[in-house]
Amino acid sequence: MKRRNFTKLVAGLSLVASMMGTTAMADDMRIALVVKALGIGFFEAAAKGAEEAAAELGGVEIIYTGPTDTTAEGQIEVINSLIAQGVDAIAVSANDTDALVPTLKKAQQRGITVISWDSGVAQEGRQVHLNPSSNALIGNMIIKLAADHLPDGGDVAVLSATTTSTNQNIWIEEMTKVMGNYPGINVVATVYGDDLADKSYREAQGLMQSYPDLDAIIAPTSVGIVAAAQAVADAGKIGEVNVTGLGLPSEMAGAIESGASKSFAIWNPIDLGYSAAMIAHQLATGAATAEPGAEISIGRMGTITLDDTNAAAMADPFVYDSSNIDDFKSIF
Repeated sequence: MKRRNFTKLVAGLSLVASMMGTTAMADDMRIALVVKALGIGFFEAAAKGAEEAAAELGGVEIIYTGPTDTTAEGQIEVINSLIAQGVDAIAVSANDTDALVPTLKKAQQRGITVISWDSGVAQEGRQVHLNPSSNALIGNMIIKLAADHLPDGGDVAVLSATTTSTNQNIWIEEMTKVMGNYPGINVVATVYGDDLADKSYREAQGLMQSYPDLDAIIAPTSVGIVAAAQAVADAGKIGEVNVTGLGLPSEMAGAIESGASKSFAIWNPIDLGYSAAMIAHQLATGAATAEPGAEISIGRMGTITLDDTNAAAMADPFVYDSSNIDDFKSIF
């Protein structure tokens, strides 16, 4: 009898231990990182950042999910599933600014923290939106990238997308505002390639012909920067004309390797996913509040301050050059 009772006691303790383990797992905060679509390198890199944040915080599970194609309907289906699962927080890069709002409002009504990042949701559908950067930071960065390699000053030109491209025009305007910080840098022309590779190539050729002393071409467009780098290489002007601006590592790796571009920038998706997870955690735990002027810690990325729409910019665009291009060219 004693042996049987001992066996029952051991079994009982094992059951209690198992239940405690299950409870501990259930107590983990679950943050869903909802992306525009699965299978995209940019978002897979963001998921790595979110996992980094989870490991740093402890007691956090990241659920990386999204639709198979970039539709609002697909994201709505995914979000409804997450609501049914009772996750603690949803951090979404939206396929549609407005279409997700009713579903995300339902999530908030169920007590789920909701933020958007990268691609925003209308204010009524989320508590906070995290922009990768800001217009002012981007404008400063694109001229700084050129000036950093022209210590004695020089002539630069801008190769933009279209004349009506809102973001491009704002970035160029913000660049103009800070030109006084870069003495000796002279913007000789702004041309437009309409975000077409062949037209951008021709415009870059035209700049080099019209301005034989040109030192740099700034292209704040991923199409234009690749086309300009190719034009510089074909003209035999590597080392004379530096191409910089905003581009993708996968597309610009060759230009960095050849020397047609010394450096360029774009936001770092790893940092973006990390920061999104940090914000979601801060709000879900009550460590931060979503209100204008609130400061929210984003771990190794510092802090953000919410504006009057509860949005904030993460950081300066991330600079890519020969020291790090190999780490990112296969990611996005």
